[in-house]
Amino acid sequence: MTPTTSRAERTTTYGVLIVFAVIAVFPLLAVASQAFGLPHFSVDAFTGAWRKGHFARYLTNSLIVVTVVVVAASVLSILAGYALGTMEFKGATVLFYVFLAGLMVPTEAIVVPLYFDLRSVGLDNTLPGLMLPQIAQSVSFGVFWMRAYFRSAPRSLIEASRMDGASSWTTLWRVLLPVGRPAILTMVVLIAMWTWNEFLLALVIMNSNEDLRTAPLGLSIFQGQHQTEYQMLMAAALIVAAPVVLVYVFLQRRFIAGMLSGAIKE
Repeated sequence: MTPTTSRAERTTTYGVLIVFAVIAVFPLLAVASQAFGLPHFSVDAFTGAWRKGHFARYLTNSLIVVTVVVVAASVLSILAGYALGTMEFKGATVLFYVFLAGLMVPTEAIVVPLYFDLRSVGLDNTLPGLMLPQIAQSVSFGVFWMRAYFRSAPRSLIEASRMDGASSWTTLWRVLLPVGRPAILTMVVLIAMWTWNEFLLALVIMNSNEDLRTAPLGLSIFQGQHQTEYQMLMAAALIVAAPVVLVYVFLQRRFIAGMLSGAIKE
């Protein structure tokens, strides 16, 4: 708040924030309360859901998928975003719009032909078959995000590094990326959350291989099998949501910094 902000304005602002905080937090508290069996605290629902739902296996599968997708998509996005944001070459604008097209086409519109394409090359019911489409989708966003960052980077910084004899590769990895960590971390967190929560692709591609189900798909199957066991369902939901929540809690400061700034300014 600025020094000129009146007490009434501060009170109104904090009041609105408190109301929205309650709206956001109340459903989470209700789920946690039911999962732990409050007021009589118990973790039996968690142990039961973990054992019956095979979540150890499903969480491992999701972790593998997220790790591969985030690493591959981040590296490709940084390289493509650097080229499109700092270099001038024929067809750059058209190529950028091709990447943007990946953001505009919904998954629902392509999931059926995508499944048949993957099945034709033997990639249905496999983790690589699930990873590749998500890498492609994430790169579309990542290129858009990183291009914006590299275009906002001071030209003087790039020119100074080249005058010192640095190659394009050195300029990227030694000069631009270290100061662009907030923007990169924001991209990584967003891709990780989207990949972890992906349900439709997992449902269609992993249609017959139970051992390779991801956590959201496993939760959906578990919900269908235990529709009336509400405490166990709430516990299972918390188990699946916990990794994403923990990632955001620990990285929220840098995530917000990347969303607000994203780039260095001259």
